[in-house]
Amino acid sequence: MTTIGRRWMTAFGLTLMTAACGSSDAPGTHSTEESPTPIERRPTTATEFTPVELEATVDKFVVELNEHPHEPMHAEILLKVVSGFFAPVATAANRAMGELRMTGNVVGRLEEPGDQEKAVELQNDQIAQTLAGGAEAIGIAPFGEGNASGIDAAVEQGVHVVTLDADVASSKRSIYVGTLNKEAGTTAGETLLRMLPPAPGTVIIHGNINPVWVAGVERTQGAEDVFKEAGYETLVIQATLTEIGDEEDTATMKAEIEAADPPVVGMIGMFNEAYRCAMAAEAAGRKDISIVAFDFDPKTVSYMRKGLIQATHTQRQYYEGYLVPYILYGIKNIGLDATKKIIAPLMVDDIRVNTGLDVVTAETIDAYNDHLDALGVNQ
Repeated sequence: MTTIGRRWMTAFGLTLMTAACGSSDAPGTHSTEESPTPIERRPTTATEFTPVELEATVDKFVVELNEHPHEPMHAEILLKVVSGFFAPVATAANRAMGELRMTGNVVGRLEEPGDQEKAVELQNDQIAQTLAGGAEAIGIAPFGEGNASGIDAAVEQGVHVVTLDADVASSKRSIYVGTLNKEAGTTAGETLLRMLPPAPGTVIIHGNINPVWVAGVERTQGAEDVFKEAGYETLVIQATLTEIGDEEDTATMKAEIEAADPPVVGMIGMFNEAYRCAMAAEAAGRKDISIVAFDFDPKTVSYMRKGLIQATHTQRQYYEGYLVPYILYGIKNIGLDATKKIIAPLMVDDIRVNTGLDVVTAETIDAYNDHLDALGVNQ
């Protein structure tokens, strides 16, 4: 193992999930004597939460690729973690890579990092290790703008890079796949706004102000703008993105609830740890505060069932993970322009694919769980 590899494994405790390989050819080669095996998708059961356009887009990929010669390829999907929020991403990426008979791994650490800047540095090291291993394409959920140098180094070697979950707009990546964070924050803010009494009042935002994590800043700002425009006071509490943050963030928000003037009328959690808003409101004896959340953490669902969180906004992590291998495979086999033509219905501009949000209320929790079961994942 290289020095880079040892450093990454020691610091991050990686889990590697190897994708199915359906060819005896080496990565990047293809036997011209035989027709390629047709690509076949794993069937899924449609539910009320099924994103019809996303499903149709992958079907178009399959048709287009099966109409042209396609070669196997070696790709790496680099995730922040392979557990929790990213578990559906990892499952879906492995599934898509198996359908496409790609070689490579879905790679991620086991726990969220405590130091974002260190995580950026280590992920750049991992990109370098991936390139040294012969990857023809990379899908990456980056930690921040600091990953631009690593991404650009890959592109300079002729390796296409697709970002997912969070974008690095300053980099030379080919495409971004995931939630549009500013717009997602606006959507969540508007959900809460409809529940609030008329201003004045204070809204606590459990969000991000750390500039290293641009996506978190954008989502937080999207929500904050909604409340400011409606005349509310806003207070952003920096989310601690580790489990030890439960106690710390809850105590901080409880104190702010008790001290706020005008009184707190609403709270919104922008990330997977949004359940801490309900913990703080409960600790402060303010079960009357309207709260909305992000993601589908089991603790968030528990507080929804108790009536302390009224709605949550779930990202389509499964489809982020599922689309990226198809896009990378399409870029190699039919070209970037032809690939963009297929995904055009999902694109908001020449770079970004919007996978959208699902709004889940207390009344639709069970229906959403059925949707996850149909995909073979849980969140």
